[in-house]
Amino acid sequence: MGKTFDCMLEEHMEFISRQRMFFVGSAPLSGEGHVNLSPKGYDAFRILSSGEVAYLDLTGSGNETSAHLQENGRITVMFCAFEGPPNILRLYGRGEVVLPGTEAWSELAPLFEELPGTRQIIRIRVDQVQTSCGFGVPLYRYERDRETLVKWWEAKGPVALQAYWREKNRTTLDGLPTPLGKKLQEEDALKVP
Repeated sequence: MGKTFDCMLEEHMEFISRQRMFFVGSAPLSGEGHVNLSPKGYDAFRILSSGEVAYLDLTGSGNETSAHLQENGRITVMFCAFEGPPNILRLYGRGEVVLPGTEAWSELAPLFEELPGTRQIIRIRVDQVQTSCGFGVPLYRYERDRETLVKWWEAKGPVALQAYWREKNRTTLDGLPTPLGKKLQEEDALKVP
């Protein structure tokens, strides 16, 4: 039933492009640390090549994936067919966090519509693709994207966004520093006379 591939084939890329939702999994090296699994929506996923993808990461209540990537690079992205023929596709690879103001950001950001609450871009080098049947995944119909997150950050504005990052996105549940947290710490150190 399951098949593995060294990179994405055309049929994999076509399947991914039709999906409205994906899931991201990461974990710290510590066996005591929390495994993170995050659902993602919006038009936030891009295929860069048969072996590289990226997604626009919006601000949420945690920033686990970025710290895990900084620590060990491991990441899995999963797509499920909720409509049409059953299918599950996983991308296994190594990821990196791309923050605003970097050269990599200048290269990748134009590929996305910048949404209010945009935090970072996650770029992934895919080293294995796995497909499986998906027979147990229920059928759902897509209605529309929720507007709540975007409208919330739109109303809050950039000052509140920065404050939220400082309060909620500097470290993980396990206390690992995030790349954004390190950047904020450096910015704060420059402000001290």
